[in-house]
Amino acid sequence: MLLAIDTSAGTSVAVVDRDRGVLAERSSPDPRGHAELIGSFIDACLRESGIDRAELSGVAAGTGPGPFTGLRVGIVAARTFALGLGRPVVPILSHDAIAFAAERDGTGHDGAEHDGPLIVVTDARRRELFWSAYSGRDAAALPVRTAGPALTPAAELDHLVAQHPGALVLDSGLVSAAALGLLAEAMHAAGRPFAADEAVYLRSPDVTLSAGPKRVTA
Repeated sequence: MLLAIDTSAGTSVAVVDRDRGVLAERSSPDPRGHAELIGSFIDACLRESGIDRAELSGVAAGTGPGPFTGLRVGIVAARTFALGLGRPVVPILSHDAIAFAAERDGTGHDGAEHDGPLIVVTDARRRELFWSAYSGRDAAALPVRTAGPALTPAAELDHLVAQHPGALVLDSGLVSAAALGLLAEAMHAAGRPFAADEAVYLRSPDVTLSAGPKRVTA
C-alpha cells in the first residue's frame, strides 16, 4: 500500500493498494498552489482511506519533468513523510504515470480508443513543453518510453508530432497520483527498476548562487 504524491503540474495525492486499487485521491490543476494544498491533501487521503500510516509500505513520488518550484514541493513532502515513517521513497517519472493511465484505461484523454504510440506533453511554462514518447505497452502492460523526457518550444509541437507518425498526443495539465501509485505497484510486481531518485527539471532554476562573496566598498 502506497501514499503517492505528484506536483509536477498541478497537485495530486492518493493512497493506493495493489489489490484494492485507489482508496483515496485529491487533486487540483492549480499550477502554483502546491505548498498550500499538499498537507491538507495528504491528511484528507489518509482519513478517507481509513488506513493507519504504519500500514503504508512506501511513498511514491513523481519526479517530473516539471518546473523547479512546484516539483520540489512534492518531492520534499514525499521524502519527509517517508522519513517519518521509516519507509522508502519510490521515484516514478511523472510522464510514465500519464502514459500508464491512458494505456491502462484503453483510451486517450479525448475518449478515443488507444493501445499504441503516445506523446505525453506537459506545460513547462515560458512557451515551452516537456514531452516524452512511448511506443505502447510491454508484456507486463507497462508503458515503453522511447524518447524523452525532453524540453521543446511550444511552437515546435507540430514538428515533434510529425516525427512520431500515428502517435496520440496527450496534453495533460495534471498527473494523477493514483496512476503514479498504481504504476509503482505494477512495476514492483513485474520486477522493474524505478526511476532515478532525483528530480527531472530539464531547466536550471531561476535563482542561482553567485560565484563568490560580493566585495563591499565604502
